[in-house]
Amino acid sequence: MNLLDRLLGHDTWTTRQLLLACQSLSDELLDREFEIDSRSLRNTFVHMIDNMEVWTDLLWARPVARQSGDSIPALLQRLSRISRDFAHIAREIARTGRYDDCFMDVLDDPPTPKSFGGAIGHLITHNMHHRAQVMIMMENVGLKEHIEGDLLGWESQAFGWADPPYLDNQ
Repeated sequence: MNLLDRLLGHDTWTTRQLLLACQSLSDELLDREFEIDSRSLRNTFVHMIDNMEVWTDLLWARPVARQSGDSIPALLQRLSRISRDFAHIAREIARTGRYDDCFMDVLDDPPTPKSFGGAIGHLITHNMHHRAQVMIMMENVGLKEHIEGDLLGWESQAFGWADPPYLDNQ
């Protein structure tokens, strides 16, 4: 497995695990506001997935199609769909050696060129940043037992090398 596949796999799996951990939360807890970036768990998850959808449309050079659905099941479906689409374009860019080539970000005014590699890296690190915020909000609504979200932890799970530490006390 190459580095890109590790980053893509970790990104999707970790976001999915956090969404799954939030399934039991009431709408009130999902929408509770905090003094942090997107303000609530739901808004943060929507922001992350919206960004994946927008950037993937830009990378494919297709019109940006805004998606809807902000329930946990809808967000899980959107994540599955966009993760496959994003991974497909990211792998194609890698396979053809186009990381340094540019696409036009038509959402900028005026439109500006951006590198494919920069956009792929931006999207993956953007989600990592927001997952850290999600974990803080989860703890503040009482979900203290959750994944750490690190890449080596994901790799251990993905390859069956070890049980996650948070399952030891169950």
